[in-house]
Amino acid sequence: MEQYTIDHIDEAIIAELTKNARISHAELAQRVLLSRNAVRQRISRLERRGHIQGYTVVAGTPGQHVVSAMLLVYRKDRMRGADVLAALRTIPEVVLCDVLSGDFDLLVRLEARSLDRIQVIWEQIASLPGVNDTVTALTLSTVIRRPGAGQPGAEPPVSS
Repeated sequence: MEQYTIDHIDEAIIAELTKNARISHAELAQRVLLSRNAVRQRISRLERRGHIQGYTVVAGTPGQHVVSAMLLVYRKDRMRGADVLAALRTIPEVVLCDVLSGDFDLLVRLEARSLDRIQVIWEQIASLPGVNDTVTALTLSTVIRRPGAGQPGAEPPVSS
């Protein structure tokens, strides 16, 4: 598949879809100053090329704040700790899980509807047989939230 670089109009389309994935093609076309058909074609191309990889539902009441926390997880066995990763994949509130170098094994980001739910998930993770210890930090506020590299809306990689 040939490389496709998104332009400022594609970026505007992605930004509008990020705000409201259910926006009509007609309204989106009006916002980005294109025809409905041109917007539909661009969205299809962005989906085919992987710039748009899906649409999601954010559960909860509109305006309700999401509670988030970061868990640093120590596994009992770094090399054979796949059971912990498998368990984390089953928890819908786990929105990120990175394997780390250094003292900690995993960085897990939780996003839930309540602090009580965060606590239940923390207890679930801490009690996994492959988990040795955890350190938890609650998010007080989010100052910057951008899509990461490879995510919709992210800057394309610079080729040399």
